[in-house]
Amino acid sequence: MAIFLFIIIGFLIFTNLKINRRRQEILSQIEFLKKEIQILEEKSANLKSGISQLGEQSYWEEKIREQGYKKPGEEVVAIKKVITEEEKEPEKEKNLLEKFLEFFKIKQ
Repeated sequence: MAIFLFIIIGFLIFTNLKINRRRQEILSQIEFLKKEIQILEEKSANLKSGISQLGEQSYWEEKIREQGYKKPGEEVVAIKKVITEEEKEPEKEKNLLEKFLEFFKIKQ
């Protein structure tokens, strides 16, 4: 009878340890999923604010101006970059055929 009781107690202890191990795994998964939910909620909030920004007139005006459009009555000013002699690419020395073709204004 004592051996039978010892076997039952051992089985219960083993089962209890197994259940506790599984519980810890599930709790760690729950924590991971909670963090993932928080990250996804933050992304969702950012996307919602981006969508609301798309509806704003100032956003579209900025995008259109980047493409070079202007409002009626406005003037567009373009600033041209001045290329200095150092920034220019050195011209390659022309060979005899290129000089000949250039002399007769024949393009390759």
